[in-house]
Formats: sequence, C-alpha cells, structure tokens
Amino acid sequence: MSEAVKQLTEEEKKNREGKRTKITTKEIVSVGMFAAVLAVLSQISIPMPSGVPITMQTFAVALTGVVLAWKLGTASMIVYILLGAVGVPVFAGFSGGAQVLVNYTGGFIWGFIVMTLLCGVGVQMKNKAGGLFVGLAGLAVCHLFGTMQFMLVMKMGIVESFLLASAPYLVKDIISVVLGFVIGGQLRQRLLKAGLL
Repeated sequence: MSEAVKQLTEEEKKNREGKRTKITTKEIVSVGMFAAVLAVLSQISIPMPSGVPITMQTFAVALTGVVLAWKLGTASMIVYILLGAVGVPVFAGFSGGAQVLVNYTGGFIWGFIVMTLLCGVGVQMKNKAGGLFVGLAGLAVCHLFGTMQFMLVMKMGIVESFLLASAPYLVKDIISVVLGFVIGGQLRQRLLKAGLL
C-alpha cells in the first residue's frame, strides 16, 4: 500500500471518528424530550408518611435509560437534574431548586443517574435477563443513595432509614423497572426502525 493511500485511509478514520463524537440534532431532541417525560411523570405522586412520595419517577428513569441507551439516557437525566437544580419545578410535587438535591429525598435523585446509566447498559446486552438484572442493580444503587442521604439528613439509623425511605417502595420500583424494560424495549425498537434514534 502506497504512503498516499495510507494517509487517505488515516484521514477517513479520523473523519469517521470525528463524526461519531458530534451530537446530532436528533440526539439533542431525544435528550430534551425524555427530560420532559421525566418532568411530567415525576408529578404523578402520592404523599407518604415518611415524606418520600410514591411517584412514577422510577418508571420514567428506567424508560429513559432503556429507550435512549446509556449515553443519551444519562445525558437526559443530567439535563433533568440541572433544570430542577436551577429552580424549574420538575421534581416530584412540582418542586425545584438545589435544596431538593440535598434534602432527605435528594439521594434518590442522585441515584437516578446511576440507574439510568445501568438500565441503558442493560438494554444493549444480548442476554435480556442479564440486562434486566443490570437495570435492577441500578435500582438497588438508587435506593442505597436514597437511604444513605435520608439517614444523614434525618439523623436516623441505617435500618430505620431503610424501613422508612426504601422498603415501602421496593416492590413498586421493581415492577416499574420491569415495565420500563418491556415498554421501553418495544419503543426503542420502533424508534430505531423509524430512524428516529
């Protein structure tokens, strides 16, 4: 192979790699749209005595990770959290502001980043059961973050914090992740076929 052809091949590789790192309009729209989905589903909430409401957030988080996969899904979650941090009322109960991220429910919001990422990794695995397990591991990390921050803010023990902030929501959240994988997986396939992802 001549030196000129080698250089041309190297240039093509660089151009392809450059194209891969650029964010497309389609990706920006997808990230923004799912940040909006997260905001809307977060408002469907039922107050609980512990102060941690039952919401559709867990389903929305799993759905976002599954439909957009890990990169765009995590970006969408970060956009959602940033909107809430600057005061846009996107968190549960139409709340917003940085104080929500440091109060007794804030740990769950931080945990959503890991959960979205792991649901996004899980959907791309060939083994569907293994992928769901990875998504559920993300849920476990989310509950760990939530319990730990609840414990620190409320100045309670770990067991008491788990029983108040995590245990009452586990079954609902596991079902939410499973539904996120089932519904999100179908939606993802349709969007990919339509060339929208």
